[in-house]
Amino acid sequence: MVEHVRRRHVRVAVIGSGFGGLGAAIRLRREGITDFVVLERADAVGGTWRDNTYPGCACDVPSHLYSFSFAPNPAWPRNFSGQPHIRAYLEHVTDTFGLRPHLRLNSEVRSMRWDGEELRWEVVTTDAAYTADVVVSATGPLSDPKVPDIPGLAAFPGKVFHSARWDHGYDLRGKRVAVVGTGASTAQFLPAVQPDAARLTLFQRTPPWVLPRADRPISAAEQWLHSRLPATRAMRRGLLWGVRELQVGLFTKWPDRLGLVERVATAHLDKAVKDPALRAKLLPDYRIGCKRILLSNDYYPALTRPNVDVVASGLAEVRGSTLVAADGTEAEADAIVFGTGFQVTDMPIAERVTGAHGTTLAEEWKDGMASLRGASAAGFPNFLTVIGPNTGLGNSSMILMIESQLNYLADFMRQLNTLGGRVALDARPSAVNAWNRKVQQRMTRTVWNSGCTSWYLDANGRNTTVWPGTTAEFRKVTRRIDFAEYQVLRPPGGTSRPAARAEAVR
Repeated sequence: MVEHVRRRHVRVAVIGSGFGGLGAAIRLRREGITDFVVLERADAVGGTWRDNTYPGCACDVPSHLYSFSFAPNPAWPRNFSGQPHIRAYLEHVTDTFGLRPHLRLNSEVRSMRWDGEELRWEVVTTDAAYTADVVVSATGPLSDPKVPDIPGLAAFPGKVFHSARWDHGYDLRGKRVAVVGTGASTAQFLPAVQPDAARLTLFQRTPPWVLPRADRPISAAEQWLHSRLPATRAMRRGLLWGVRELQVGLFTKWPDRLGLVERVATAHLDKAVKDPALRAKLLPDYRIGCKRILLSNDYYPALTRPNVDVVASGLAEVRGSTLVAADGTEAEADAIVFGTGFQVTDMPIAERVTGAHGTTLAEEWKDGMASLRGASAAGFPNFLTVIGPNTGLGNSSMILMIESQLNYLADFMRQLNTLGGRVALDARPSAVNAWNRKVQQRMTRTVWNSGCTSWYLDANGRNTTVWPGTTAEFRKVTRRIDFAEYQVLRPPGGTSRPAARAEAVR
């Protein structure tokens, strides 16, 4: 029905209300742009920190680094904050920066189509229709859970759910619980679930590297100091950032030097797991950092408990209430909890975005995601992504990358205003290709391309997820748009010209 409703026009439509979407909204207001909406499919803001409510859910980046630089929180309660505190922070940010009037909750985007005549996007949601000069997609890579296609799963008589859609109405106490997957979420919820389960079976396709988690409460004195003396808060954030920047080289240039880190992780395993057979199952055979490194002090101890079985093989088939691993191991279960991650390299929103050539973003990305500076895809004018291709991090805070992309968004909007009238900027295919050739060339020597299978890699084995450099470097290359990388589009009857010729108007 909404296709036939009169469309409201806005300058900018932002999709998603996690860190990326809220950050984009705040930056638009700072640039003096107030004619925008934030389209959110759920009934509240928060993104992944709204959706993930599993027991033990917390961040593995220190709190003072995992927050906006322009919205510090001196009252973080722990080094690594839990989901409730992060979600509360995002709600507070929404109120502090006056974003509520711009929110359109329960408004899932069904389709977006570029109108080349009017140079604007037509956006259809579940409850309204819009046109927008610019669309900012901030749906994030951790928004849509991935559940593997396992034969017989549909006929399983018990309870099935993904960690990102935790069923709090189902009581796991006294149940035979099967956990599938060994990612960051599993490392957090498994120790919380284990004491209540009658039997817990972990189906582990690949063991993760696990390091100790240096977590502790942040004292009232520290919180008072950070509140009264903002410089101390800035110093703490700067130190946390600096240490991680220094580590980047190990992941991107010298992965062979990660042996010391592996020894720390191995010692962590040896201390917690005394059974040599179990230890052998849990010891990875790939370079640390190739897959996401986990931080936990209770994951290994939980796996040593008498009611836990570790199956060193992935789940291959479900026969009634019997779960069968790829190596033939069988286990009975009343409930299956998937900790199998998200659709990261095949962004679901891409299927709903139709660009200037009549093709969807998913079709354009069928051989792998690619965009200019993680923001602009060729053939999709005035469409920007926040946390786009190759903007992820392996060892630091994504908020740093988001803020860099917000700088790029701000300059994009400034240049559109400078060009004047109805105008659009479309990334040139040659610029997109040149950028991605450079990124992929640098990727070859990184630890993420050292031979393991991870969610960083797409179906073709190409790393379209991680940024192969420092956050400072990314901030530099996204400080402003390069007009030579864009084509300026004018309405039909006007002229379309390379953006490089507009350099003089800066």
